[in-house]
Amino acid sequence: MIAIVDYGSGNVAAIADIFKRLKLPHAITRDHAELRAAERYILPGVGAFDTTMRTLRESGLVDLLNEEVHGKGKKILGICVGMQILGDSSDEGSLAGLGWIPGHIRRIDAATIPERPKLPHMGWNSVQLKAASPLFEGVDLERGFYFLHSYYFDATDPASVIATMQCGGELPCGVARGNVFGLQFHPEKSHANGVAVFRNFATL
Repeated sequence: MIAIVDYGSGNVAAIADIFKRLKLPHAITRDHAELRAAERYILPGVGAFDTTMRTLRESGLVDLLNEEVHGKGKKILGICVGMQILGDSSDEGSLAGLGWIPGHIRRIDAATIPERPKLPHMGWNSVQLKAASPLFEGVDLERGFYFLHSYYFDATDPASVIATMQCGGELPCGVARGNVFGLQFHPEKSHANGVAVFRNFATL
């Protein structure tokens, strides 16, 4: 079963609808027993870094996920802010992230990239793979995915970056380390490409 972690973030129903169409066992849940029984996790994200981390800690989900993901090696996919909290820290807040993929979340800064982007970066964008990943099997990379963000994951180890996109310059949009995966874009809003990503995650 795939558990869509319910900590008050948006878009959970859209994610669940895709798994329903794929006829894959899933649940939107914050119940600790149900989460422990799950085989994989989706960590959705709509909101701010500190708010997300505070909510997860207050609900006891940080300790639970650390045990199941970091301790037992269960796979997890973080989306948007759910990806960003996989890192150590963020320009957006002061709280510590989960620290599962070393790195800092930075606000997109025109001073550090060739062209000034419009922020938030919103809409469809093609992606470029930096490393082979089964998450992107059957994906039209030129068509790409739907984005809505003003921050990016600056990974400490460049090998953690599996995909990039163009937003005034080349920026990471996919990271992975072992059983932990993160995507800056929204698969649940990306039509066939998003469906492919979720199907691929379910069979990793």
